[in-house]
Amino acid sequence: MADALRQDGMTARLWGPLSRLGLMLAVWVFALDQLSKAWVLRVINLDERPPIQLTPFADLLMAWNKGVSYGLLTTHAQFILVMMSLLITVVLWIWLARATHPLAAAALGLIIGGALGNALDRVLYGAVADFVHLHWGTWSWYIFNVADIAIVAGVVLLVYDGFFPRQNSTS
Repeated sequence: MADALRQDGMTARLWGPLSRLGLMLAVWVFALDQLSKAWVLRVINLDERPPIQLTPFADLLMAWNKGVSYGLLTTHAQFILVMMSLLITVVLWIWLARATHPLAAAALGLIIGGALGNALDRVLYGAVADFVHLHWGTWSWYIFNVADIAIVAGVVLLVYDGFFPRQNSTS
């Protein structure tokens, strides 16, 4: 892999000291997400059956999300959302290549893996396959998937890392 990309006299690094950590987490999240969706769709055929109660507060319930997060900005132009995901992934990868702390690199890897997992759904199915539903009494949370969990965890870790800055760990 090329170490750097030359652009307008400035060097934008594409691989950094923590890129391997981020890449490994991104691949792990992507694989876990796609395996869980294959299991839900092909093994238990959740899209052809009623919800499956796992606990008094958690069900497997199939939902196809054509929007962004939590069904916002619903569109049938999934190509636009795929392109947005890929563009955001490139920006996050450049950020990852410049990361100097393992927590930030791990967070970015989680987000990249989740974003690519959901983008592949849009290409394969025309929507994101969501299937985990949390609820309690009359309270109901959004239906989500493994990629969504990874994205949220990554964002939380980035916020945490931003609030508690530290010296570079890779210097």
